[in-house]
Amino acid sequence: MTTFLKLLRIEFKRIFSNNVLLAIFFGAPILYGVLFGYVYQQAKVVDLPIVIIDQDNSPTTDKIIDAFEDNEGLLVKSLRFTPGTIKEEMPFEQYAAVVTFPTNFEADILQKRHPEVRVDLNMANILNANTASKHIQSVLMTLNAGIEIEGLKKQGMNADQAKSAYESFKINFNKLYNSTGNYVTFMLPGLLAGIMQQIIFLAMALVFARDFEDGYFGDLVKESKWSLYHIALKSTPFILMIPVMWFLVSLFIPYFKIDAAIYNFPMLVLVSLLTLGSMTIGMLFSIAIPSQLKATELLMVISTPAFVLSGFTWPSMAIPDSINAIAQCIPLTQFLSGFRKVAFYGGDLKAIAPEINMLLLIILITFIAMVILLQFKISRQRKKQSRLVNDTQN
Repeated sequence: MTTFLKLLRIEFKRIFSNNVLLAIFFGAPILYGVLFGYVYQQAKVVDLPIVIIDQDNSPTTDKIIDAFEDNEGLLVKSLRFTPGTIKEEMPFEQYAAVVTFPTNFEADILQKRHPEVRVDLNMANILNANTASKHIQSVLMTLNAGIEIEGLKKQGMNADQAKSAYESFKINFNKLYNSTGNYVTFMLPGLLAGIMQQIIFLAMALVFARDFEDGYFGDLVKESKWSLYHIALKSTPFILMIPVMWFLVSLFIPYFKIDAAIYNFPMLVLVSLLTLGSMTIGMLFSIAIPSQLKATELLMVISTPAFVLSGFTWPSMAIPDSINAIAQCIPLTQFLSGFRKVAFYGGDLKAIAPEINMLLLIILITFIAMVILLQFKISRQRKKQSRLVNDTQN
């Protein structure tokens, strides 16, 4: 134990002497947490620029235009009576939509000819297009209903009769789990988890690879011939430091007023398993690839697309089976699936049992592979040292 503690102090010194590792491990989660939190702090998209082409210029279209101007999600950037040079303007202005009212729009409504309002959506940005479409439909459908009801009232119906005749049934949308549609609630937790997986990957990728490069591995092998001893030595500093980083990262949730239940036992289990899974994968790469640069590069290949493949923003059912099968082997995928169940749906350990089992399987397989591969390298290193001793004596 005395030798282990002595080597552990050396490990801490080696960790804190690596400026790159410190910047990644301590700086990245805080920096990215603040950055992404403030990016999505507005919580929803507002003031999307639209163009209205009013070829009718009537009291009815004026009323509809006023409704567009009152909608917080839309910004009437330009009101004109002919299309003009919209195509030439688009690369600079990037309008979310163009709404066109045809000539004789009001007259056609009064004569029940059912004129058409044309809405051209800019699909270059799908999020903006979908948001603009929702707001435009809300305005037009509300006014469409109002015009229809007013027409029925002019035919002699009272207000209640007109409304009843127009509405065959009512629709009531009840929004659950992030009822306000807050984008920071939707995105930030997933991004923070992705960042934590990535920094654990990168930190653990350096622990053995650095020893192989600078020859310190040979000194360690003299102290013990067992791979479990070395794995415990290398992982202990990070087992002590990673919980601190998780705690600091978790503070972004209440800071940005995200309504998510994260301080509970099921979440602790998920966080612990994501940490262990990321550590074993990172250490396995560090042992298998005796180069800090190559180990980190290959782990980046895994961590960079992990968030996209996780199914957190794009549904897993829409991902091809072969790619989805690979995604299921990444700890982040299982964590985010379980996170949503616990943080938003109030699930318990039973609810996240599939994710827990898969994370345990990932940890078990990578840990066994790591132990076997490291034991092989230790044996090879000790044989090499024995040959050198023999050659020296001879």
